[in-house]
Amino acid sequence: MDVEVELSRIIINETSDQQIIVLKERHGDRAFPIVIGIVEIFAIDRRLKGIVPPRPMTHDLLANVIDGLGAKVQRIVIDDLRDHTFYAKIYLQMDGRTVKIDSRPSDAIALCAAISAPIFVADHVFDKTSQ
Repeated sequence: MDVEVELSRIIINETSDQQIIVLKERHGDRAFPIVIGIVEIFAIDRRLKGIVPPRPMTHDLLANVIDGLGAKVQRIVIDDLRDHTFYAKIYLQMDGRTVKIDSRPSDAIALCAAISAPIFVADHVFDKTSQ
């Protein structure tokens, strides 16, 4: 079962390449951090602050390509955690069918921030993060 989450915290450390976002259950108490890159954290942070770049950034480009193809992002799902690495899928609705695209969670979350799509986490991922 997938659980809807929201970005609870963004922790930016400009002296490091590793940044942290915290995802929290929308209707619960579980939460966990994900380490992401500085490019993705700034893309997410700018979008959440309503700052629109003068030219499309990578995640804006991806959103524009998806839209140009007549598809719509339904949601992203962080669906696994293996060897301290999170995995995600972007679910697109296109021509009456659902297409799953493999993605790094950071890129998928940045895409969601650009277009306000929902973020979900597989229940078993919450279980793994609490171990």
